Amino acid sequence: MGFSTLMLRALTSPPSSSSSAAAAAAAAAAVESSPSPNTDGGPCQIYNFGRSADCLGKQLDNVPWRQFPSTLEEINLSYNFLQAVRANDFLHLPHLRVLHLQFNNISWIDDNAFKYNPLLEHLNIFNNSLQEIPATALKPLLNLRELYMSNNLYKHATLADGFSKFIKLKVLSMGGPLVMGLKKGDFQPLRNMKLHGFAIKCSSNLSYYEAGSLEVIHTSQMGFDMAIDQRPYILPLMLHDLANKTFSVIQFRNLFEFMYYMGDEDIFQGLQHITAYQLIFHRGKFNENLLRLALLNLQVTPIKRLRLQYIDFARSPTFVDNGADSSITDLALDKLDLWYISNPDVLRFDWRFTWFNKVQELSIQNVYFNSVPCDAWDEMGGVQHLNIANNRLVDTVLFNPGCDYKTKRQSLHTFILSYNSLSSLKVLSTLFEMFPRLKVMDISHNMFGSAAESRDCVWKHNITRVIANNNKFDSEGLLCLPTTVRYLDLSHCDLNELNMRYFEKATELEELLLTGNKIKFIPSLWKSPSLQVLALEDNSFGLVSIQSFQLMPQLSQLRAGNNPYHCTCDLHTFIKDTLSKGEVNLTDWPENYKCYHPEALRGTVISNYFPGRVACDIRLVIVICVATTMGVVLILMLICYIFGVPWYTKATYQIIRAKYRAYKEKAAGQSQVYAYHAFISYCHSDADWVRDQLLPCLENNRTPYRLCIHERDFMPGKWIIDNIIENIENSHKVIFVLTHDFVNSEWCNYELCFAQQKAVGKTFSDIILVVKEPIDAHSLPNKYCKLKKMLNNKTYLEWPQQKKQQAFFWAQLKSVLGKPTLATERMHSVRSSVSSVDAMLGKEHPLEDRKTEIATASEAVEVEMHK
Repeated sequence: MGFSTLMLRALTSPPSSSSSAAAAAAAAAAVESSPSPNTDGGPCQIYNFGRSADCLGKQLDNVPWRQFPSTLEEINLSYNFLQAVRANDFLHLPHLRVLHLQFNNISWIDDNAFKYNPLLEHLNIFNNSLQEIPATALKPLLNLRELYMSNNLYKHATLADGFSKFIKLKVLSMGGPLVMGLKKGDFQPLRNMKLHGFAIKCSSNLSYYEAGSLEVIHTSQMGFDMAIDQRPYILPLMLHDLANKTFSVIQFRNLFEFMYYMGDEDIFQGLQHITAYQLIFHRGKFNENLLRLALLNLQVTPIKRLRLQYIDFARSPTFVDNGADSSITDLALDKLDLWYISNPDVLRFDWRFTWFNKVQELSIQNVYFNSVPCDAWDEMGGVQHLNIANNRLVDTVLFNPGCDYKTKRQSLHTFILSYNSLSSLKVLSTLFEMFPRLKVMDISHNMFGSAAESRDCVWKHNITRVIANNNKFDSEGLLCLPTTVRYLDLSHCDLNELNMRYFEKATELEELLLTGNKIKFIPSLWKSPSLQVLALEDNSFGLVSIQSFQLMPQLSQLRAGNNPYHCTCDLHTFIKDTLSKGEVNLTDWPENYKCYHPEALRGTVISNYFPGRVACDIRLVIVICVATTMGVVLILMLICYIFGVPWYTKATYQIIRAKYRAYKEKAAGQSQVYAYHAFISYCHSDADWVRDQLLPCLENNRTPYRLCIHERDFMPGKWIIDNIIENIENSHKVIFVLTHDFVNSEWCNYELCFAQQKAVGKTFSDIILVVKEPIDAHSLPNKYCKLKKMLNNKTYLEWPQQKKQQAFFWAQLKSVLGKPTLATERMHSVRSSVSSVDAMLGKEHPLEDRKTEIATASEAVEVEMHK
């Protein structure tokens, strides 16, 4: 830790001074008379509404003051090539409070450089080429609180009397590599100040130190950057000057820079008279002898924290282990840090580990030790927090099966093993058996998680916090983690999927971090009754729904951004439901939630994704589908009704049935007989006209026509449809007596339809239309499309109402029917059919009686037809 860094930690309070108001007013007046700066362009970045300027590392060789607006309060000009600070560089900046000039090559500062910056509080001129402390230039800065001016080319560290006026000064670093020593009067102007931080740098070849030089310093943080290789006796003098003072931190940097201390004198003896909370040794060379002297004195001081960092450690060749007990047995520390030690032997420099016994928090980082002796664990009984991160440990180094680990270490609460090369959770669970109070383990940045190294784990104690990020976990590897955890960090572990068997057992889990994995889907109905915080951002899943988190009643915070989301209704519903209820807070909403699929929406922020209500409301979709279907059905039914589809369907069905029965009869040996000249189709209301006029005119001739009417000639006991079809088939022609009643008769329309079917053998010319009363073809319903066609395209006979014209009508009809000749065998077949009916009825009657019975049966059929 550098001195400037140490000083930056010092606490500062906001400036308040009524005396500075006049100086600020004078500076403002000077600005009004100075040339106006040009803020357009230039090498520096002006930001924070004109209050800050960033000129860091711009390779500037002079201050670009023309670019600076007068409102600037902070300027960073560090890491440039500035060689001087001129009087007009900051002339027009009366509000300037912070100025960084470190790491330049400044060798000169004009006396009036800061004359018009009375509000300046923080000035850093660290690591430049100043040969003298710029006391005159600093004189106007009465509000100065932090001054870093060390690592310059001063040859002495004497402060001018003017420093006594910096009554607000809290942090001061001074000196440089050419300061050969300290004199008693160097810091007299500071005798009445109470600083937060003070740091002094001297030459590596320190040649003198006057006792009392540091007596006047009153600070809570003290830093020394001076090597006492040639004059180690100087350290007791400095510690004597600090006696009876209280510090929060004392740091020694490069105490022995070039050689190890080989003397016998106890140069740390003065530590016992100093009250400090933390002691830091930063860089430098330590051997066993020097470290032992420091620890022996720390045993009798109130110092509670010790840090050795970036130390070059070596064994002492003159030290001989005589088998005696360790000399460091009472080192009671709150915290011991061993960081970046060059030699891992520092862990047992005294050939024992007793100096760890009363340490509560032990941190051993970047020491790269390659063994853990069995007795090391025995001497860490008081350690509550153990950090051995960054050591490249492997399982066989951390755990030695040959050691006796039966003794329980009752104190250890937190164990940090991050940044090593460990891989076996089973070995870890076995090691942790000796820590009954262990609650927190950090195993991040290792190689844990493979299924082969994650079997048969037995965690006997209640570990509640596991940090396991940046490992390589398989899904099966999760089963080897403790199930008593409340906090589990599995971020960046290359997880492809989650093992629900583990989460079913981890019922006390409250916070789960799965950031940066490769999880491809979120299981539905994920049950975790205690989970409150869940992090799922930066994974590979695109689908998420309300069902995913329904069984997490305590969930209050969810981070799930930066995933390749499929913008679907489920996602929209989930987001809408989550935001509206407010039970779960999407902590990274909305900027991290974007669509990945479909391609047309890629990159769209999900908060701007609004799918249609119909597309996402399944209940509405069902209602619309049902309503649409019903509407289509109703429309089809209406169309069918208008165009007579039901009637035609029913007729077709009846034809098929009749033809099927006829086929079966034919297969059984029965044959149909052509027996009539014409089949007459008429409605019941026209029966009198048919019997009284049509039949006598055609049948009472010398050569009569044989006609078929349903009243007389239908076979009793047969299906009506079968009678119709059979008699139409047995008739040469079909005569339709058309009236309005005929059109409205269902059976007449059946006969008309059957006559038109090729299945019964009738063609367009075999049908004779007799229009008994006027009928307008265009007024007929659509279902009588065939009748319309015949009336429009076929010549029909129209029954005349005048008697003198009726004779011509009968002549026309007979002409259309043709000559009345029929084969005798066919007639005989008809008579045989009638006789078979009589035989079936068990009767023998004369022909007249048979006609009467047939007529009676036909009348019954007629009544049945018209019910």
